Amino acid sequence: MASQAVLLCVCVAVGVASAGFLGSPAVSYSAAPAVHAAPALPGALAARADADYDPNPQYSFSYSVSDALTGDAKQQQESRSGDAVQGSYSVVEPDGAVRTVQYSAAPGAGFNAVVSRSGGAPPPPAPARVAAPAPLPAAPAAVIVKAPAVIAAPAKIALAPPAALHGAPLKSSHTAVTTSHASYQY
Repeated sequence: MASQAVLLCVCVAVGVASAGFLGSPAVSYSAAPAVHAAPALPGALAARADADYDPNPQYSFSYSVSDALTGDAKQQQESRSGDAVQGSYSVVEPDGAVRTVQYSAAPGAGFNAVVSRSGGAPPPPAPARVAAPAPLPAAPAAVIVKAPAVIAAPAKIALAPPAALHGAPLKSSHTAVTTSHASYQY
């Protein structure tokens, strides 16, 4: 019995030593990696990046859509000179009214927009005021008769055993659904 205990202790010591629990720790620490600045662009790329910069950008564009099939109608125009932008857009709303937005943006002035609406269906009329009904005349006092209270004993509820958590795999069939799509050309 003593020899078995000694053998067990030797096996545990060998196992612990081979697992790395004896001696130096398995985790080591080191300094954080050094952070370096991004490399400078080569001369040709740096010159090209400077050449692409426009200190006074200018553009102007406009577009419009008028689709008789869908009823979609809208337009936009915008122009820029330096940091100042001006433009407008309009959209035909579902009720036929035209919503127009005129906007501008400039340093120091911020973004400003003026929205206007013209045409279309008139707004619906306000609902008519209805007078509150007159209160009913007071009824004569009623006689209340209380019946004796009957309290029934609580019923015993038998719970069914829980349903099985596994069973035969479910089988399902998949069918392809096809629809016909109309083709439109614009």
